[in-house]
Amino acid sequence: MDRVILHSDLNSFYASVECLYNPDIRDKPVAVCGSQSTRHGIVLARNLIAKKFGVKTGDTVREAIDKCPCLVVVPPDYERYLRFSVLARDVYKRYTDLVEMFGIDECWLDVTESTRLFGSGEKIAHEIRNTIKEELGITVSVGVSFNKIFAKLGSDIKKPDAVTVIDRENYKNKVWKLPVQDLLYVGKSTCRKLYNIGIYTIGDLACAPVKLLSRHLGKWGETLWLFANGYDETPVQKTDNQPIIKSIGNSFTTPRDLQNNEDVKILLFVLSDSVAERLRRHNLRGRTVQISIRDSELMTIERQAPMENYTYTSLEIARKAYEIFLKSWDWHKNIRLLGVRVTDLITADTGIQLSLIDENRRVKRELLEKSIDSIRARFGHYSVQRALLLLDNRLNANPAEDHVIHPVCYFR
Repeated sequence: MDRVILHSDLNSFYASVECLYNPDIRDKPVAVCGSQSTRHGIVLARNLIAKKFGVKTGDTVREAIDKCPCLVVVPPDYERYLRFSVLARDVYKRYTDLVEMFGIDECWLDVTESTRLFGSGEKIAHEIRNTIKEELGITVSVGVSFNKIFAKLGSDIKKPDAVTVIDRENYKNKVWKLPVQDLLYVGKSTCRKLYNIGIYTIGDLACAPVKLLSRHLGKWGETLWLFANGYDETPVQKTDNQPIIKSIGNSFTTPRDLQNNEDVKILLFVLSDSVAERLRRHNLRGRTVQISIRDSELMTIERQAPMENYTYTSLEIARKAYEIFLKSWDWHKNIRLLGVRVTDLITADTGIQLSLIDENRRVKRELLEKSIDSIRARFGHYSVQRALLLLDNRLNANPAEDHVIHPVCYFR
């Protein structure tokens, strides 16, 4: 018996929620955009009316307004979106406990066993679509298929407020004619490689020799061939199944270009502070530090290096990140974005080789940073900040937009 998999995609999610709360803009082109003052001013979501004007996700606010002068620009309200995301999942769980999130507005559902109670996958999909419209006031597109990849394609084929069924009888007619970039996990780089060997549609990919794909894409080529032919057997994971964390990182697009080492040092310490706090929260230590640098012309490089010991303290992470930076950057251009990531993770209570010389200082640092965690948990993140921020408080990688609480204490 084939599985019955649904993929649910809340249509123009951010913009739909904003229009729900502000009926006056429902019939106007609307775009939810980040803050221009902090150089995050890009389109995060747009409604269908704005889409008809050519407004795209990722456009700058200026580009979007040039395309659509009557565009209504609204700031994001993430707490509101999270609330609606949870409410939508509550609807899905009326039919199955096998619900896997794929971003804030998308979920896979395995309703194979549920069909015995509620009818066919298509019937369940229509019930979900109608329920979300009636109870939440927004619309959803649902794909129905026998695997996750094709269910995702189904939800993309027809929008908004639609159900598309892709089964074993019709998948070649519905799926194979689509551009190859429509297949999940085919990004820009992979798409270019496929174009170079004459593969333009999902059907071309499905009919291509596996050896040819492996030669140009490695093991991933074989995986994409399986996806295109409908052989995806990936299970739908329950929402409460937490994936294994392989890395923890944070990046920040700065409100002004970084122009010297001191600017970079400030931001690396702030980013490392955030990363270390999350490592401790998940009871993890890491050994490899990776930094990403994007210059003023939007070119990005990444560099990494191992530390001597596994750690979850911000001081060790920041020092290694700064060391990597000094070896990697010659200031041929200013810097627009900086990121810090820690990989090669183990659980914090895993046995590790200790250093007799440094261990006392290490324990003190760990106790200090855990104490700071406790203070922040009670009084808020901004109650304790690094003294480096006194040099330029705008380089804070954890902005609270208009609700910044000034710290009561700074530390070195």
